[in-house]
Amino acid sequence: QVQLVESGGGLVQAGGSLRLSCSGSGRFFGRWTMGWFRQAPGKEREFVAGISGLGGRTYYADSVKGRFTISRDNNKNTVYLQMNSLEPEDTAVYYCAATDRSPIAVLTTSGSYAYWGQGTQVTVSS
Repeated sequence: QVQLVESGGGLVQAGGSLRLSCSGSGRFFGRWTMGWFRQAPGKEREFVAGISGLGGRTYYADSVKGRFTISRDNNKNTVYLQMNSLEPEDTAVYYCAATDRSPIAVLTTSGSYAYWGQGTQVTVSS
């Protein structure tokens, strides 16, 4: 059974930075494609960033490109989301997700991911 646990959320002023972490249990973590999604109140869950299992390809939503960076440390079974230049519009619950369906390509739809963490709140004040 795959379990994902996020950490690193919190309250930050606009322009500030946060780093989210997602630790995964289970075998073959290095082959999983990992994604970060977020959901703001009253809005649908949206893709933020993803990193493939093999090759470490990355892909970002246009709204975060140039500000957020996704990375992974397979030795620690952990994926990170470095968030810089945060804006109030980034306020949301951030979720980590994993899939073994596509080790090479980054998937951007939430339905493609089988495993989810519990979420961590990120609040950006203006």
